[in-house]
Amino acid sequence: MLQLAQAGKRFGHKLLFDGLDWLITPKERTGLVGGNGTGKSTLLKVLAGIEALDYGTLSLTKGLRIGYLPQDGLRVAGRTVFEECLSVFAGVQELEKELESLTGRMSELDPSSDEYRQVADRFERADSEFRARDGYTIEAQVGTVLTGLSFRKKDWTRRTEEFSGGWQMRIALAKLLLEKPNLLLLDEPTNHLDLEARNWLEEYLVNYEYAYVLISHDRYFLDVTVKKIAEIWNKTVHFYTGGYEKYRQQKAERLAQLEAAYKNQQDKIGQLEAFINRFRYQATKAKQVQSRIKELEKIERIELPPEEKTIHFSFPQPKPSGRVVATFKNVAKSYGEKQVLRDVDFIIERGDRIALVGVNGAGKSTLMKLLSGTEPLTAGDYTLGHNVELDYFAQGQYKELDPEARVLDDLSSAAPRTPDTELRNLLGCFLFSEDDVFKRIGVLSGGERNRYALARMLLHPANFLLLDEPTNHLDLRAKDVLLEALEKFTGTVMFVSHDRYFIEKLATRVFEVADGTVHVFPGNFADYLWRKSGGAEQVPTISDVLAGVPPAEPVSMPARQPATRRMNPIKLKQMQEQAEQLEAHIAALENEIQQSELALSDFVNADEAVRLSNLLEARRVELDQAMAQWESVTQELEATA
Repeated sequence: MLQLAQAGKRFGHKLLFDGLDWLITPKERTGLVGGNGTGKSTLLKVLAGIEALDYGTLSLTKGLRIGYLPQDGLRVAGRTVFEECLSVFAGVQELEKELESLTGRMSELDPSSDEYRQVADRFERADSEFRARDGYTIEAQVGTVLTGLSFRKKDWTRRTEEFSGGWQMRIALAKLLLEKPNLLLLDEPTNHLDLEARNWLEEYLVNYEYAYVLISHDRYFLDVTVKKIAEIWNKTVHFYTGGYEKYRQQKAERLAQLEAAYKNQQDKIGQLEAFINRFRYQATKAKQVQSRIKELEKIERIELPPEEKTIHFSFPQPKPSGRVVATFKNVAKSYGEKQVLRDVDFIIERGDRIALVGVNGAGKSTLMKLLSGTEPLTAGDYTLGHNVELDYFAQGQYKELDPEARVLDDLSSAAPRTPDTELRNLLGCFLFSEDDVFKRIGVLSGGERNRYALARMLLHPANFLLLDEPTNHLDLRAKDVLLEALEKFTGTVMFVSHDRYFIEKLATRVFEVADGTVHVFPGNFADYLWRKSGGAEQVPTISDVLAGVPPAEPVSMPARQPATRRMNPIKLKQMQEQAEQLEAHIAALENEIQQSELALSDFVNADEAVRLSNLLEARRVELDQAMAQWESVTQELEATA
């Protein structure tokens, strides 16, 4: 379908890749990965025909239709969203108009005439083509794609120019998916999508009938959607079979083989050079010396790529807060007549790592602003706990930075006792390398400034962090650094992210913003999805318990899976970690229940007795739920053994 032969590409004086041979088949499912600046986007543009090769050839099958989505920069105007998406079916719409015209002519002609037969023959051919191109379902197709990408029905009739850059890219993606090209080229398509739209796109691509090549920094998305990984590494494109997790395993094996071959070659070179140096000036050994010199010249030297260091940065831990970090009771928020949130009740406790989920526009960022104090409540009560220090990372956090300060100088002033080498390592993790660290903050792009603001915040974290989409603009390496830092963080975190892997690894509870309120789900993201899919009865909220609502019947467990069931390695590891976390959580709950029972036996006053009784009942409900989750997880693990 498309073939690259001995392809090479330079960016200025820098060689990106060379000697690339790649045959893209009609069912290609490839993820393109590599470090920043290695040439991933450039290679995608070469495949799209936007950029030319410096070496080699690019061959395409006749009639091949290629669709390309860049990271950003596309804008449309002049039509409604629905009309803009419908425009990809211009040829089908022309056929529909022709069919209407032919129908009108046939109604006026004599059925026995030659002209009627000619018109009827053309009608039959046009109708067959119209049906073959799904002409009767084009509006339904547009509606399905727009809904999947989280456009509300009332947005369909809005003018495209009313939408921001991220939504403009969604419109471009919608048009591309509706066109259904033979080869779909997507450069970080999940960048502008919320979690629900990302999940929908994942399913869409799994069922896509043609080929696609995509770049993504979401490893879960890659693991599910691709069957091959192409990595630009050491100026060469290497191919691996399987998803992202298998690629990592295979790459480690390949690197070990390369290092072993390099060592053997160096030993051989050392032996040859030692012989040459020893006998170079002995006439009796001249022939052997010349032979070894020629052998040395013929050796094709193995080059080891620059070492990909795994950076570990020790972030200082905050002082502990009280057990209860924040409490919302009957909180509401309105902007004029528009009510965003109502009757919101929840308790955040020390050590919680809460994923805040919900469709775009549901009110996640609004809830973050209420918690941070940057927006006032319309109604209700919000209380911060004892010794709680709050820090808020907003999507536009970079606006708070000094534009005249240089990056490294500003970071040094924030952490005067930290060596510059450690600070540069940290900046490197967040994609600031070499001379980038000496740039003034004001000349950085919005994404670069956001990355820097996040790194700066983590140098001195408060004990309650509110992070609104911290994974935006981060590559896989930077996400790993952030994830490791937050996993070791001893404080409390509430975060919004559209990266499924990041959420699953970090979250211990899930708050879903929907229908103007907040639904609290215990457990990690996998538990949340299981409950949302009907795996358990509705979970009672803390407010239900405090209000005296009796707990529901014990949750029903899913049927045990067949013993032959296979599980994604990432999922298996996550479930094993989840089982360990649940066991620790259950032990902590049992201990807390025991302490509450002891405290209740020592009467102080009526108010304290009521408070302890409500808390004890809440913990017992939470223990039942934790036990049910643990049983479910262990059953699934046993089924995969």
